[in-house]
Amino acid sequence: MAVTGWFVALLAVGAIPIVAIGQWWVLPVWLAAVLGLAALDLALAASPRRLRVERSTGGRTRLGTAVETSVGIANLGPRAMRAIVRDAWPPSAQAAPSRHRVRIPAGERRTLRTTLTPFRRGRLAAADVTVRSFGPMRLAARQATLRAPGEVLVLPPFHASRHLPSRLARLRELDGATSVMIRGQGTEFDSLRDYVRGDDVRSIDWRATARRDLPSPVPQPRLVVRTWRPERDRRVVIVIDSGRQSAARIANETRLDTAFESALLLGALASAAGDRVDLVIADRRVRGRVRGATGADLLSTMVETMATIDPELIEPDWAAVPGLVRSATAQSALVVLCTAADSPGGVRGLLAVLPQLTRRHRVLVASVIDPDVAAARTVSGRIDDVYLAAAAERAMLDRTRVAAAVRRLGGDVVDGTPSALPPALADRYLALKAAGLL
Repeated sequence: MAVTGWFVALLAVGAIPIVAIGQWWVLPVWLAAVLGLAALDLALAASPRRLRVERSTGGRTRLGTAVETSVGIANLGPRAMRAIVRDAWPPSAQAAPSRHRVRIPAGERRTLRTTLTPFRRGRLAAADVTVRSFGPMRLAARQATLRAPGEVLVLPPFHASRHLPSRLARLRELDGATSVMIRGQGTEFDSLRDYVRGDDVRSIDWRATARRDLPSPVPQPRLVVRTWRPERDRRVVIVIDSGRQSAARIANETRLDTAFESALLLGALASAAGDRVDLVIADRRVRGRVRGATGADLLSTMVETMATIDPELIEPDWAAVPGLVRSATAQSALVVLCTAADSPGGVRGLLAVLPQLTRRHRVLVASVIDPDVAAARTVSGRIDDVYLAAAAERAMLDRTRVAAAVRRLGGDVVDGTPSALPPALADRYLALKAAGLL
């Protein structure tokens, strides 16, 4: 049972006859009259227990994108129902409207629609619908909470997809699939053609030149060169650190979210290039894994795996990473480690295992730069600004030391702000592809 504002107002109105008459017995009489009206109103209200509730959801949506859900309510009772219905989604769903005023005649059904605009990844679950049924005088209401389970999976937004068309165009140029017709610098043989000025003399195929059947008037044989294309069916293994440092927020998103954006862009590009992509998300344990997916299934599987993973406030187990890479592939691969590379102390575990990886694989460490720290280096004025600039400069020097240590151990570092890191990692992949280093 619930009382309304009309019930409170009716009680307050009783002060008028009490003051006017000035007798003590007026108060209990007025209270009894108001309570009697409320009891009658409650008895005339339709029972919310006589409702059948069915929920329908959109299933999935991307972070920041609206999705519509609906609740169907059928009135199985003999009385018309005047009610307020609350669809109980969590606050991160930003449900609008969260409450619906509805009138359902006996034996009829109404559909209530709610728009969700979530601001967090993961599973949004709604278990209940609360119905408050009012009597004809709106003094009191019956209330019941009915089970209506539903779920919406909120996927990563993949804002970095806007960089994909330009990178795919560059990839087609490497493959010679456009009018640019550049010669790929890979190591897979493609075809033979005549030598033209400007070709690398190391590409001349002397045996093919000698075998060429030339007309006698030609004083010297025409040279034949090999053409190459970027390698295909190579392996790309992306390892994302979901440990303590991935929880840090930079430019209004966590390091983990930036790593997801980078991995999605690289995965889409590598899949289009014909390479095989494996994804591992781990800290002390493997939190998510994608193996064997190709084409359109790759991105779909990756975003579903990423959707429900949040950072864990523990240190990652870097000693297990070489084993995870070996379980993904026994071939030489491009291994991308998405983690923080800010301070020598924070990457001690990574540097310890890096020689095991660089001995067989080409290793890239992808790390996010905080734009506020980079901007603070140039701040001047007050004494506090000078200290802030000195601290920012020290932080950037630490990053430089870490990058130098990674390169000494045979790896390389790709860094950038949250918006710049995904395309920077994709560009480095294309550069390696063009140079035939994969």
